[in-house]
Amino acid sequence: MNRDDLLKLTRNYFEGREIPVFNPGETYIPASGKVLDASDCVALVDASLDMWLTAGRYADLFEKSLADKFGTKYAKLTVSGSAANLLAFSTLTSPRLGDRRIVPGSEVITVAAGFPTTVNPIVQNGCIPVFVDVGILTHNILTERIEAAITSKTRAIMVAHALGNPFDAYAIKSLCDRYGLFLIEDCCDAFGASINSKNIGTFGDIATLSFYPAHHITTGEGGAVMMNNFALAKICESFRDWGRDCYCEPGKDNTCGNRFGWSVGDLPEGYDHKYIYSHIGYNLKMTDMQAALGLSQLSKLDYFVRKRRSNFQLLIQYLKAYELDQYFHFPEASPNSEPSWFGCLLTIKDGVPLKRKSVISELEDLKVGTRLLFAGNLTKQPAYRNVKYKISDDLKNTDKIMRDSFWIGVWPGLDENHLAYMAEALNSVVTKQIGRVH
Repeated sequence: MNRDDLLKLTRNYFEGREIPVFNPGETYIPASGKVLDASDCVALVDASLDMWLTAGRYADLFEKSLADKFGTKYAKLTVSGSAANLLAFSTLTSPRLGDRRIVPGSEVITVAAGFPTTVNPIVQNGCIPVFVDVGILTHNILTERIEAAITSKTRAIMVAHALGNPFDAYAIKSLCDRYGLFLIEDCCDAFGASINSKNIGTFGDIATLSFYPAHHITTGEGGAVMMNNFALAKICESFRDWGRDCYCEPGKDNTCGNRFGWSVGDLPEGYDHKYIYSHIGYNLKMTDMQAALGLSQLSKLDYFVRKRRSNFQLLIQYLKAYELDQYFHFPEASPNSEPSWFGCLLTIKDGVPLKRKSVISELEDLKVGTRLLFAGNLTKQPAYRNVKYKISDDLKNTDKIMRDSFWIGVWPGLDENHLAYMAEALNSVVTKQIGRVH
């Protein structure tokens, strides 16, 4: 049997699998999930047949295709979105950046209402997160509060486009230019979003993506760091690949043509360049099997994004039909933006006699999956109890979201039947609980 025969059998196997039937109230509806097809399975098996267990031909193709789709010159694949954030921030600490590098003790503006690994690299590199509040309707950083948070120690702004809804990247980039700050865009929940038709992730110095199964495309575990600057790309690659100075691809030697001709640091002259290290790095490379899956998934990104947008709009219509907007704040797209929605965040309005814990517990009982806006308020999390941080002004909305917000799914695996039932279920929960109060 040759490879083509085996891949044909793989396709037939996947296409012959039984598709589960959705039964409202019986079938659990996850808040997020992956959508895989036969082409994805074929790509994964094809890569596995090579038995090239680290980055290889598919990783090269995926990096090139990903950068082109995202709108940057370079993409560096890694093991997760969290690792991408660590690599992105670490890249900006490199001594090769001279006086502009981020050094320990630097302040970095961010938000507490989000995922911890957007902020963790700041702490892990000995810097101080400065938390700015977010808006209730967009769940993004309040741009008008950023300038007041900038001090002589500020070196960067690192924030995520929240749940696929872009932050005001034009205004924030302008602030960064004015004060000489780096801008790191966490796009893990927002692949495919744009502002005035310009892709998010292309405004700042460096951007990140996640390919966890919950995200817009998946490689299982996986992520990427995106940039336009060649110097940043090489530094990022060094941090990802053990901190080494050499940039040979796996299985290749002497790409520079000077493998034994370097004189670096206090090493003996001619020390093998493959074992010269210029950064305190990691091993955070993606495997070729993951990259093969990612390349196949990337071809479907446009459909996935359209489906997320249409699902979001349809879900809002269903929720409004039950007049649930009198009890919840519904999310709003940021001005001039085209979100790539990750979820639909609902926030209980002040004065409404609903308790989030009860609402989400009853939704889960009705087989509707729910999620919180991740950490809620990082300053309240036990892991940050002894972390040095600053709060600019207050975190009033962040605390509100921590107490009263949750989100439900709009991912591409959902259809009208799922969305209609989700709205019906929420309406029944609200009606029951409001009635219980009265």
